[in-house]
Order: sequence, then structure tokens, then C-alpha cells
Amino acid sequence: QVQLQESGPGLVKPSQTLSLTCTVSGGSITTSPYYWSWIRQPPGKGLEWVVTMNYSGSAWYSPSLKSRTSISRDTSKNQFTLQLSSVTPEDTAVYYCATSKGLVINPTTKNLYDAWGQGTQVTVSS
Repeated sequence: QVQLQESGPGLVKPSQTLSLTCTVSGGSITTSPYYWSWIRQPPGKGLEWVVTMNYSGSAWYSPSLKSRTSISRDTSKNQFTLQLSSVTPEDTAVYYCATSKGLVINPTTKNLYDAWGQGTQVTVSS
């Protein structure tokens, strides 16, 4: 029933900030026990966890990306937003938002999550 949809620019220039928004329908981002995450998949590679925020607003960050990552939410719009600063071509990936009943830091399979967005391609290039 819960549906997620990513939105944002598909092309970002190096050194700039990537900004993506996930819009949730059929459920509230403030409902316990749900956690809301951004996961990415670079071409030819596996899923990589980026950041998670839970129903109360607490956040957990991937150590390798924490210094460049910000997550926020707008509960009135039922949306949460990823910002990744100082991007390089290595940040090129399909970016997904997803929901789970708890924190998942090693997303080896999509089955660990209850629902996924369709994903959006983000390319970092000049």
C-alpha cells in the first residue's frame, strides 16, 4: 500500500550538491516503527546504504558519506530529502528511497525493506 517516489535533477555538476526528495503516499513518515532510507547503486555495483531517518526524526549515516550527507523531512508534505554535497563522478548511481521496520545498514537484498521507490538515475558530469 505504501508507495514512494523519488524526484530531483538527473544531472549534477562536479563539486555541486545533489538534492533528491522522496514523496510517500499510503502511509505517514512519522508512523512507528518505520524507518526511511536512501540507498544508491552505482553502475555495475551493488546496493550502498547512504542514510536513514526514523519516524521520530533520528538519523544514521554511512560513515564513508557522513561528512557530505544531510537528510531532512517535511512532515506536512510527507516527504524526506537527501542532500549530498561536493559530488564527483563516483557519486553517479541510481538513487532509491525505501522503508523498513528498523535500521538496515547493509542492504544486500531489497527484500530487507518493505517498499521501494522506482529509483532515479543521477549522473555527475560537467
